Amino acid sequence: MSDPISNVYRWPYEYASVVAFFAAVPIVLAVPEVFLLSRDLSPAVALGLAAIGAWRFRQARRIARHRKAVRVLKPYALAPDELPWSQRAVFLGMGFEWSVRHTQRMALLALPENESLRHPPVWYRWARAIERDPHRPAWLRELLSQDSPWNPCRPMPPVGGVPALHGVEIDEEQVWTPLAELNNHMMVYGTTRVGKTRLAQILIEQDIKRGDVVIVFDPKGDVDLLLGMYSAALRAGRADEFLLFHLGFPEVSARYNPIGNYEQVTEVATRATGPLPDQGQSAAFKAFAWRYVNVIARAMAAVGERPDFRKIYEYGVSIDKLAGKYVRQWLDAHAPCWSDEFDPTPTKEHKDLVTKAEKNSRDLEVLMLLAYFKAKGYHDPIADALSSVLANDRTYFEKLVNSLYPFLEKLTSGSLAELISPDYEDTADPRPVLDWLSVINRGSIVYCGFDALTIRDVAEAVSASMLADLTSTFGRIYKHGSGYGMSSAEPMRRVRLHADELNELIGPEFVQAANKGGGAGLFITGYSQTAQDIEVKVGSSAKADQIGGNLNSLMMLRVVNLDTARKLTDRLEEVRIATRLVASGASDTNDPADFAEFATRNEDRVSTEKVPMLDPAWLMKLPKGQAFALLEGGRLSKVRIPLPLPHVDDQIPADWAAMLGHMRAEYAAYLARTPDMDLTVEGTGGGY
Repeated sequence: MSDPISNVYRWPYEYASVVAFFAAVPIVLAVPEVFLLSRDLSPAVALGLAAIGAWRFRQARRIARHRKAVRVLKPYALAPDELPWSQRAVFLGMGFEWSVRHTQRMALLALPENESLRHPPVWYRWARAIERDPHRPAWLRELLSQDSPWNPCRPMPPVGGVPALHGVEIDEEQVWTPLAELNNHMMVYGTTRVGKTRLAQILIEQDIKRGDVVIVFDPKGDVDLLLGMYSAALRAGRADEFLLFHLGFPEVSARYNPIGNYEQVTEVATRATGPLPDQGQSAAFKAFAWRYVNVIARAMAAVGERPDFRKIYEYGVSIDKLAGKYVRQWLDAHAPCWSDEFDPTPTKEHKDLVTKAEKNSRDLEVLMLLAYFKAKGYHDPIADALSSVLANDRTYFEKLVNSLYPFLEKLTSGSLAELISPDYEDTADPRPVLDWLSVINRGSIVYCGFDALTIRDVAEAVSASMLADLTSTFGRIYKHGSGYGMSSAEPMRRVRLHADELNELIGPEFVQAANKGGGAGLFITGYSQTAQDIEVKVGSSAKADQIGGNLNSLMMLRVVNLDTARKLTDRLEEVRIATRLVASGASDTNDPADFAEFATRNEDRVSTEKVPMLDPAWLMKLPKGQAFALLEGGRLSKVRIPLPLPHVDDQIPADWAAMLGHMRAEYAAYLARTPDMDLTVEGTGGGY
């Protein structure tokens, strides 16, 4: 009778029958009479015994493999040229589809009789103790630490976690998800240094090989991610399409104007004031700053100037020059003879204007020009708005927009000003100018590093503006079709946006990008440590849930937050697993006429109980480089990610050397402040 629970973690008793069957084979061949067999029949019987012995050995071997798999981690690393890829699907790693069978096996492992399978054996702990003991012979410590199949006590890879979460299945295969499914976007959760960035490398490598437009937002600045992208571009023959934008290294970075491209001029003010605080009383001041910047942007657009942070700050501090330029241009267009009538010399009638100009340090001629404009009965929304601004008491007005000036100063100081407020007419500057529509039309690969470890406020402001600009670009493509911005109709390009530390970039613009971007060919993959990081950033759980609702596919590496783990487990159904209750008893009788003096009873009672398919605590015990993936509307897979992907240092541009050295030093300092160990391919042995 078969085991209704299918306990694959029992002792492999089949080995006893294997010994018996194979021991009988030579006896049957040598002295068949012992088994009352003729010599003609003995070869056939011996063959049958050997076949049964092989069958039983296979059963025993499978049980032994199950017992070993739950405590031994197999190494898994791929070179970049070995990474599978497809035009129709995305490769995630090796694994299997998680089902009720695996939940049942995890329940079996929790039983007391399987305690030994959950911990390393005595000889493994003995070997590790010798390695740590400096008084032991060096040759012995070196021998025991060798990562070799010939070492029965070789060390486990330093990835922590519970190996059983992947070892519950010994038959794994490649895990793929259809590329079209990622049009619904994907979210990746994982604590510090458990494999998020390496997973990003896996996905980016495939995107580049497929010929997609690839955009990566990296707030911290991961050297391996940058080098991995550039190496992938080299291997795919797309190095000429690679663009680097990095706030920390303006000398090698492409230039970029976050507020220079727009469809509606109001987008300029929204992007420029987006990072300002908007909680409580700050909301009113932010609204006033928005209106002020919007007036400046509208006037600049009308006089043919492209907005940038430097000009916004320049006109924000003193708007007189812009007001004079706009009014003169308007009068030239609508009243060509105005200059013959207008006298810039003040008279007694202009006494009030002179007093106001002196008190507020305003340009008297501009005030007189606006007064002439009004006296003639001319009406124009922009001119009226400029007149309204100049009519305010300057001291009072600057208090209202006080939060705007320090913010703009941060964005217009030093070499950063030339980077994000580029001079388009400077032909002597060899650095390219980044433009999202051109990036999409040319099929480029863009790495955006924001140096958040050094200039956090600036990084948040520029990244938010950049995402808003990208969202606006996709809005135009969504509205006007795939041929927008191109001379001839072409198929819509697929754009793969990877946003590391998504909580640093998240905002209202992201919701619009996720909602509308899919229709314009945008595929978003976001990476974050916890769900609460996003909630804190947006200010409410409702907004965080709204964002999560746009990221349909979910991958979760090891997390340290129970609420984050439940983002995955709450989307799974409960399943029924079998449990066994062993019952035994004995009874006796005092009836002298009864021949039986006592009776015993032994029985196994099998019942079922309802449990979650995935316990949230398991997601907090995953080894590094492993994940659960909820794909295709509910298919749960357990995945091992091939880590890490090596990069090619000898082919990087020569002018990157100083930048890479600084990025490594900054990131090393960041890692030193974080207690977890980093993932490495050294010591990826199989255990014991």
